[in-house]
Amino acid sequence: MTSAAPSAAPSAATGAGTAAGAAPTRPPRLLRLRRAAAGLRPRLLAAFVAVAALSALATAALTYRAATTSTLDLTKDTTLDELRRRIDVLAPALPFPPTQGELDRLALELSGTGGFRDWRILASHGTDHSEWSQPVAVPPTLQHTVGTGRAAFQRFSADGHPWLAVGVPVTYAAGGGLSGPSGPSGLTVYALLPLDREQGAADALLAAAAGAGAFAAVLAAGFALLAARQVLRPVRALGDAARALAQGKLDTRLTVTGHDELAQLSKTFNHSARTLQGTIEELRAVESQGRRFAADVSHELRTPLAAMLAVTDILDEDAEHLPADTAAALRLIGNETVRLTRLVNDLIEISRLDAGAAPLHLDAIDAAAAVRESLDLRGWSDRVELDLPAALPVRLDPRRFDVIVANLAGNALRHGRPPVRLALRGADDELVLTVTDHGPGIPPAELPHLFDRFYKADTSRARSEGSGLGLAIAQENARLHGGLIGAANSPSGGAVFTLVLPRGPVTPEDEQ
Repeated sequence: MTSAAPSAAPSAATGAGTAAGAAPTRPPRLLRLRRAAAGLRPRLLAAFVAVAALSALATAALTYRAATTSTLDLTKDTTLDELRRRIDVLAPALPFPPTQGELDRLALELSGTGGFRDWRILASHGTDHSEWSQPVAVPPTLQHTVGTGRAAFQRFSADGHPWLAVGVPVTYAAGGGLSGPSGPSGLTVYALLPLDREQGAADALLAAAAGAGAFAAVLAAGFALLAARQVLRPVRALGDAARALAQGKLDTRLTVTGHDELAQLSKTFNHSARTLQGTIEELRAVESQGRRFAADVSHELRTPLAAMLAVTDILDEDAEHLPADTAAALRLIGNETVRLTRLVNDLIEISRLDAGAAPLHLDAIDAAAAVRESLDLRGWSDRVELDLPAALPVRLDPRRFDVIVANLAGNALRHGRPPVRLALRGADDELVLTVTDHGPGIPPAELPHLFDRFYKADTSRARSEGSGLGLAIAQENARLHGGLIGAANSPSGGAVFTLVLPRGPVTPEDEQ
């Protein structure tokens, strides 16, 4: 068996789409009950109890049937033998044909104090029979069988009580007496015996068997709980360890004891965890080296690019005095230098975000004024339709909010079609900014990848001035604030980017 590993706290779920985040919702009570009922413990308990109950039921049924059959057969055989013995003693003295009085006397002698238990005797000859005052009658089926000259018996119920009826035909001698060669005399004797005592014994046996079955089921349930505890303890430990591993606790291991299948499973889990930990550590090391390399290269390129940009600015001013081909080459170099500078700056920003070295400086600002300033700074005010409130106080990082607005508006202006519309709203404790264009929209297959780094939905734009990092940087800045950017297509055409950020703690002085 395996000992339990430390349980891991459930991981938080992050919302998708335009919401900043959503707390994990608990499943409905009915669903939780169904999951609990479908667990291994209830199934193991049900299996043990079912097997024990079925075994006890089968044993009780077989025992009840065997005991009842044996008791009834013994009673039947004893009754038939006793009736024959007494008939053999009394019948030779009976004249034939017997009168009504003689039939009554024979029935009385057979059912007297020396009779078998408390049977009732009926003597019959032709249409005459002894006096009969009992509430039950001899079954017609038994009368027909005995009438053919054979002794027979039949069990039946009458007045809510079980009965045993035995019929014996009396033979006579060929010479007219009851000795010598025998033949049918027409005299038949029936004995009716109540079986209440046998039925009571059978009922007591059945009750004892039922009690034994119930005890067996309870005992099986106890054994099932004990077995489930012993079996499920390592299974729960394995589940806890798997959850901890999924949450990034790669050093999670199980304590292995014993040599059974669960111990082998624990060993396999530990081996897999060690392999996974080694692989992930290698990948993290490679990723860290790659990020450090990109950051180092970006920083090293920054100084020569600044010099190249200064030179191209000077040459660009004199380009009109140069030959046309030379001027075009200078402008191309200048544009590419600007593009390369922007790419290097984006790489440096991404490196800072990945390294967790991008601080968040929150300040109380007017979001509406910040949006106007961001568009005015880039000369986009006349190209973007604004739907802004008079004022919207928030607590954000002004520089990073400016980066988000610039990336979303610039993306719509470059890849969408006018009119581009920017709307800003304050909902409860959230700030919601929506940028809509009227272009062809975004292919559904591209929507999940829009915020991936260096991803461009249109392959024909591979050499466009965008670096493919703008939306990724905007999304990371939104996450720094605890928000999220979502992308979708408008039903009327065009792309819709929605930014949702928490407004932060805004004081009454900020709202004035």
